[in-house]
Amino acid sequence: MTVALAGRAPATFEIKSANLPLVALLLKSPDLDLLALELRGRFGDIPDFFDNDPLVIDLAPLHGGEVDFARLVALLKPYKVMPLAVKGGTPEQMEHAAQAGLAPVSDALTAAPAPREREKQPKKQEAEPPQPAQFPSSALVIDKPLRSGQQVYARGRDLVVLSMVNPGAEVIADGHIHVYAPLRGKAIAGARGDAGARILTLCLEPELVSIAGVYRTSENPLPDNLRGKPAQIRLQADKLVMEPLKS
Repeated sequence: MTVALAGRAPATFEIKSANLPLVALLLKSPDLDLLALELRGRFGDIPDFFDNDPLVIDLAPLHGGEVDFARLVALLKPYKVMPLAVKGGTPEQMEHAAQAGLAPVSDALTAAPAPREREKQPKKQEAEPPQPAQFPSSALVIDKPLRSGQQVYARGRDLVVLSMVNPGAEVIADGHIHVYAPLRGKAIAGARGDAGARILTLCLEPELVSIAGVYRTSENPLPDNLRGKPAQIRLQADKLVMEPLKS
């Protein structure tokens, strides 16, 4: 016998679906000692790069293999990320991740809305082009020389430097980097993955340049037509392209 019970909404809480902006870590090796070394080299001197961002660990690049998830979580937390979930792993990996407190999720978490969800939207909205990410309307402008050991990070915007970036200094931006002076330190543009970001300088002599994680160091000498000259750097097909600035 089926019985229908009268319902009453709880006064103290509600359960709703939510869409969260997540940072994804594509784990390419189970070697956590190497991961610790590379994380320290990439983010160790950028304490504010992450801001307690929730993180999902993508295991698909591993193609199997044992992972110490408890140690992995402990390794990531000092960098101000919050490991919440895993995806793309083998059944054994997903089980071990769950034992470490990580929730299993599917690729649907980051996929486009389902057709039923899109049908609920007015047709006018469907016809509109997607809106670009919103960034602050103004760039961060630095008008003093940056000495060795100094670091500037333009979170969510472009960075404009009007004076020299000396060796040992570091300039970082989520957008473009413009250096209207010699660039002799490190320049990291598109720090959060913007592959369209560029680095532009009136004098290219860097220790390191990087766009969206693709980098080049001074160990690879620059050609004569670029070294010490006005130049721009952009990313094309996962390769850094360096070319003179046209006057």
